[in-house]
Amino acid sequence: MAKLRVTLKIPHHRYLMYYRGAAEEIFALAHDGRTVRFPARVLRPFLTQRGIVGTFVIEYGPDHKFVSVIRESDTP
Repeated sequence: MAKLRVTLKIPHHRYLMYYRGAAEEIFALAHDGRTVRFPARVLRPFLTQRGIVGTFVIEYGPDHKFVSVIRESDTP
């Protein structure tokens, strides 16, 4: 399985767009320079008053479909 590391800093008010369904995907730049897209809903467990902040590891299967996300650190 492939893994990508991304650092996110999405303010709380901005993430609410995703939470309310106005947007369904997050687009981010991975640390290796690749662009990654994944479902916004997978970040809900990481939402705080600061928003979504930290470095995350996104795991994809061989079919390039999302498998899991973990927070590696909570500082961008």
